[in-house]
Amino acid sequence: MKATGIVRRIDDLGRVVIPKEIRRTMHIREGAPLEIFTNENGDVIFRKYSPLGEFTQSAVQCAESVGKITKYPVYICDREHIVAATGPNRREVVGKKVAPELDRIMQKRAETTNGMSIPVAANQPDTANTTALIIASSDVVGCVALAVPQENLAHSQDTIRKFAEIAAGFLSAQVDE
Repeated sequence: MKATGIVRRIDDLGRVVIPKEIRRTMHIREGAPLEIFTNENGDVIFRKYSPLGEFTQSAVQCAESVGKITKYPVYICDREHIVAATGPNRREVVGKKVAPELDRIMQKRAETTNGMSIPVAANQPDTANTTALIIASSDVVGCVALAVPQENLAHSQDTIRKFAEIAAGFLSAQVDE
C-alpha cells in the first residue's frame, strides 16, 4: 500500500469522501461500485468492483465458443481490463487495461459495426471493429469485441453482430442473476 498523506473523517452518516485526485488517478467515476475488504491488521481496503470478475470462467468459455464458430479473435472486457480473449495475441492482452477508445464506447453506450477499427487494449496492437455492450442492472459492465478482417466484414456484418450480441446477452444474464 502507498501512503497518500490525505486524511478524511467519517461523517455522522458513516460516509467518507474519496479525494478528487485519487478518484481521477484511479479512474473511479461517480456511481462506480467499490468493494470493501478488511484484513487481519485492521485495514479497510476499497477496490473497484467488477461484476464480470466473478464470471471470468464464463467469459473465457463464451469467448472460446464465439471464436471457434466465427474463426475471428474475440475480446471480452469489463470496464477496466480485458477479461478473456481468443486469437493469436490472447496471452498478451488478457489482464491488460482497456484502450481509451473502447472505454469511450462503453461510456457513451455506443456500439460499433461500421468497420472502424478501434484498439482493444492499451498499448497493444489488437483492434476490433464489432462490439456489443454487456449491460447488467441498466449499467454497462463491459463489452464483447470481435476483430473481423475488412474483406469479410462487408458480407457477414449482420451475422457477426448477432454473435457479439448473443455473447453480450449471455454474460449480461450471468451478471444479473
